[in-house]
Amino acid sequence: MSRPLLRVQNLKQYYPIRGGVLFRTVAEVRAVDDISFDVYPGETLGLVGESGCGKSTIARALLRLDEPTAGRIVFDGADLLAMDRHALRAIRQQIQIIFQDPAESLNARQTVGAIIQEPLVIHNIGTEAVQRREVAELLERVGLPASAADRYPHEFSGGQRQRIGIARAIALKPRLLVCDEPVSALDVSIQSQIINLLLELQQELQLTMVFIAHDLSVVKHISDRLAVMYLGKIVEMGTAAELYAAPVHPYTRALISAIPVPDPVRRKPFARLAGEVPSPISPPSGCYFHGRCPHAVQQCQVLQPELLTIAGQGESPRQVACHLSEQFLVN
Repeated sequence: MSRPLLRVQNLKQYYPIRGGVLFRTVAEVRAVDDISFDVYPGETLGLVGESGCGKSTIARALLRLDEPTAGRIVFDGADLLAMDRHALRAIRQQIQIIFQDPAESLNARQTVGAIIQEPLVIHNIGTEAVQRREVAELLERVGLPASAADRYPHEFSGGQRQRIGIARAIALKPRLLVCDEPVSALDVSIQSQIINLLLELQQELQLTMVFIAHDLSVVKHISDRLAVMYLGKIVEMGTAAELYAAPVHPYTRALISAIPVPDPVRRKPFARLAGEVPSPISPPSGCYFHGRCPHAVQQCQVLQPELLTIAGQGESPRQVACHLSEQFLVN
């Protein structure tokens, strides 16, 4: 079994809520609440869940754009949270991110060429002439003409701007690419083009990816494994094929049932969930999902389930955080 390229252990990201005359901390938003997962070389791990479940918070924590409250993030054997600024800057060449909204993540006052060239300038890679040639090659690699380097982001469509963001992300030839909902802001007709581009780049550059999305029909086509999140916690993890064919956790079942199926013969009843997602400021006791789960028992209200392996082994174990997982696995 190969060693994980990325290992996240007991990661917590709490944001303080301050108030009063002295501006003291009066509460905390538990955006990410004690999660662990591994990502192996060459694979794509999909993080899925409703908006507000903590997916994008994890993306920012992986690059230390936000400082985690607790836990460990180990990349290729090195603890990122123990690094000083100089060491972290060096390793960031190997970890890059694609942001959700290309209109917000690209500097409107810079030309496309300057945007893509900036990582090369920051890390002092090559002469200016070499950098410009690299920019032209990167643009062509993501499906844009080299002449696009002299234009500004507002002159491009949303899909083209995301291609520019992808070119910037791969400029340093990273080993790990964090994709924070890279297609959610795009038209459906463009989403498949960007997904196919990422798959091509993954094969060409031997990339490992963490792909974040709330649309399961999108993440299905790019992910080797999936981690389903609910209110800052991972509730189920396994291969994409397993989770789509036989989801175990009631929340995963509800998400899978919500995927549109055009064929009425194959369409299954939609699993409706009662109530609303609890507040991450004051999560419920026991299982966070018990207030919306149609199968909840007394144990679910008082005891928080652990993410336990129920099947499989090696790099692709099937893990579920549910007291009734064995019952659902059989059914």
